Amino acid sequence: MNGNDDRPMSEASTVADLRPAGYQSWHDLLFVHWRVPPHVCQQLLPDQLTIDTWQGDAWIGLVAFHMSGVRPRWSPAVPYLSRFPETNVRTYVRYRDQKPAVWFFSLEAARLAAVLTARWGWRLNYQWSRMNVRRQGDRVQYTSRRWLDRSAGANITAEIDVADDQSIPMPAAAGSLEEFLVERYVFYNVGRQHRIFQGRVQHRPYPLVGAHLLALDETLLAIAGIPPAGPPDHVVFSPGVDVEIVGLSAV
Repeated sequence: MNGNDDRPMSEASTVADLRPAGYQSWHDLLFVHWRVPPHVCQQLLPDQLTIDTWQGDAWIGLVAFHMSGVRPRWSPAVPYLSRFPETNVRTYVRYRDQKPAVWFFSLEAARLAAVLTARWGWRLNYQWSRMNVRRQGDRVQYTSRRWLDRSAGANITAEIDVADDQSIPMPAAAGSLEEFLVERYVFYNVGRQHRIFQGRVQHRPYPLVGAHLLALDETLLAIAGIPPAGPPDHVVFSPGVDVEIVGLSAV
């Protein structure tokens, strides 16, 4: 049973009339999650936001993938600049009576231009990193290390086996933990004078398959201020989705 029975329906149908600011395609997404006491996450959030919980637990996510076709609405994709990996560390939040959303602690990206654009235009904590996503058959490997922060050891190495590679990827079941963790179409950030802004994405529900985590070595959670959480509590993989990006707006 859904631990948040008052959660709104998927936003895929409610934001379809919003004009996209840009387009991207996301590929080979690894979702790794840890169950965390709510107070641990709440103390790391801006005062205006409240942690969103599943059956009493908060969740910290590490999401690694690579993207292609990254472009603004008014421009075609530039080959080198439009393809790169990303890794983000996030949790799940609410703002007053608004939609359930994501709060990003950090986002790693392998293109400096994308990092600068996102930091300036989207007010997100992007970091320039050396990253790779490699897939060979059922095995997918993700690596990341920040270029300008090597002394702090901001890095991740992960390897998975796509457990259900021969099955048809399916969307998360309605009311399931997977839906709570992955089907998020809004993120919040804080602007000047502590004003809350939201950004949105639009895409079809993630097609999901199981994944076995073969190796994971990461320091991004600790750098975000999250205590060691032990082995992950949930791992899932998506082959990808095409995404429309909607611009920031004040809430």
